[in-house]
Amino acid sequence: MGLTREWYNLNTVGLPQKVINTIQSARASSTRSLYDCKWRVFEEWCLQEGHISFQCPVGVILSFLQDLIDKHRAFSTIKVYLAAIAACHVGFEGKTASQHPLVCHFMKGARRLLPVSRSLVPLWDLAVVLNGLKMTPFEPLEGADMKHLSLKTVLLLALESAKRVSDIHALSVHPSCTQFAPGQTRVLLKPNPAFTPKVVGSCTPIDIEAFPPQLVFSGEQQQDLLCPVRALHTYMDRSKELRLNDQLFLSWAKPHKGKPVTKQRLSHWIVEAIALAYTSQNLQAPSGLWAHSTRGLATSWALFKGVSIQDICAAASWSSPLTFVRFYRLDGSAPNVARAVLGTLLSRDSTC
Repeated sequence: MGLTREWYNLNTVGLPQKVINTIQSARASSTRSLYDCKWRVFEEWCLQEGHISFQCPVGVILSFLQDLIDKHRAFSTIKVYLAAIAACHVGFEGKTASQHPLVCHFMKGARRLLPVSRSLVPLWDLAVVLNGLKMTPFEPLEGADMKHLSLKTVLLLALESAKRVSDIHALSVHPSCTQFAPGQTRVLLKPNPAFTPKVVGSCTPIDIEAFPPQLVFSGEQQQDLLCPVRALHTYMDRSKELRLNDQLFLSWAKPHKGKPVTKQRLSHWIVEAIALAYTSQNLQAPSGLWAHSTRGLATSWALFKGVSIQDICAAASWSSPLTFVRFYRLDGSAPNVARAVLGTLLSRDSTC
């Protein structure tokens, strides 16, 4: 279950093993692993300083946190360390280490000394990436190899749904989880029932409507190359021969061909798809790309295009608009001067 020290503390109280397992299940497995890693760092630090990690006085904990500040760690990192210590430390007079008055005052001071800054400028250009997805090697979709078909599908799904990678990773091709409407006009995606989301009750079904066909100059209609329903249906049809599991996204490479991919690999796919969309247009991909950026960029553009904040929070599984405003909202409404001028000229020429 992770967090062995916490297990020992609960076992000392005399709780049965099943009760301890239920208590430790209150945290997601990824959170337990993260806390266990941070606690081991604190244990090693205490060992070097000659202290007992799970029974040390509050001054030792504060000294460790101050050491993190001196090493220029971010405030969010310090909070994770404190949460791990609070989970494994015996506490003080019936309260956890994080509830001690001195620790509370210390964290308030740390927050002032380490202000949290967040860039409001998007890390990558959504228009550039979407344009790249309509070009080689992503199109034509029917002739694309499994790698580029997978990259395009997962990126379009991430942008359309604004879900976490873990939520997308839990999607299944089982008929009870993936349902296409007649004519592939829409698709309803549900996670595997065994999946436990990071926030309990936050993983809602993904309902995607197909893009209408585009009217070309000849008067004929052609499929929209950015339609996620089209990409998903093509991916599922092409992956039938490889599939060894009901998980939606599978590995195409040996020796794991046909087996489910991990959440980390799915994140790599999203980043690779964004970078490849740039390089396919002979553009330099931005540095520091990360998969989670799709949530902020997709929801910010939706807000800019007139989608209500309530609908955005419901789609992204945010309980409060404050989460979106504080951590995800980006400024996509202010193009640079050159683009504004060129956009005006292009629109004037097309009108003529």
